[in-house]
Amino acid sequence: MSKKNLDSNLIELTNIKKTYKTGAIEYTALKDINLTIQQNEYIALMGTSGSGKSTLMNILGALDTPTSGTYLLRNKAVNELNDEELSEFRNKEIGFVFQTFNLLPKLDAVENVALPLLYADVSKKERNFRAVEMLEKVGLKDQVYNKPNEMSGGQRQRVAIARALINNPSIILADEPTGNLDSKTSLEIMELFDGLHRAGNTIILVTHEPDIAEYAQKTIVLKDGEIIDV
Repeated sequence: MSKKNLDSNLIELTNIKKTYKTGAIEYTALKDINLTIQQNEYIALMGTSGSGKSTLMNILGALDTPTSGTYLLRNKAVNELNDEELSEFRNKEIGFVFQTFNLLPKLDAVENVALPLLYADVSKKERNFRAVEMLEKVGLKDQVYNKPNEMSGGQRQRVAIARALINNPSIILADEPTGNLDSKTSLEIMELFDGLHRAGNTIILVTHEPDIAEYAQKTIVLKDGEIIDV
C-alpha cells in the first residue's frame, strides 16, 4: 500500500490541554502534551485508567477537540476544523480499529468494509471491488459475504482492519485491538499489524498490555495527563 509523501512530521501536537467541566468541578485530562509522530512510525500509547491515554487517542482521532493547543496533521490544523470538516477528516485520514470491532451486524463483510467509501460518495461497484480486494489482503478471501455473527473474533477484527484501511488513511488508530481476543488470535492480529507497518502504514496502538506494546517501535507512557516516558 503506497503512502502519501511527507516532507515534515506527520503529526505535531503542541501544548495540548484538555479540560472537562461538570458544574463547578473542573478536571484536566491532558496537561501540555507535546508530541511529534513521523510517517511510518509504529507507536504504542500506554497508561493506567485515568492516565489520559484515551483522551489523547480521541484527540488524535478527531473524536474530541483540545481545550487549548495545536494539533497539526500534514501541517493542517485539525483543532480549527468545524464539525462537518472533522467528520470528513476522520473518514479520509484516520482508520479506526476498536476492541469491540464496531461492525454492523446486518451487513456482510464487504458491506462493512465499504462503509467509509459510501460516505466518500464512491460508486457501489467501485466500493465492492475495493472492499473485496482489501478483505483478500487481510486473509479473508473466503469470508467476504459472511456477516459478523458467522465469523470468529479474529475474523471480525480482520474485517475491522480492512475497513480501517479502505481509504488509505494517514493513520491507523487501534484502541485495544486484541482486548477481546484469545492469545493465539491476538498474536495473529499483531502479526497482521506488523505487516501493515512494513507496508508503510503509520500505526498508533492504545494498549494496557506490555507484551502487545512490545510490537511497536516506540512506547509513550502517560500518567495523570502527562507524558512521563518515551
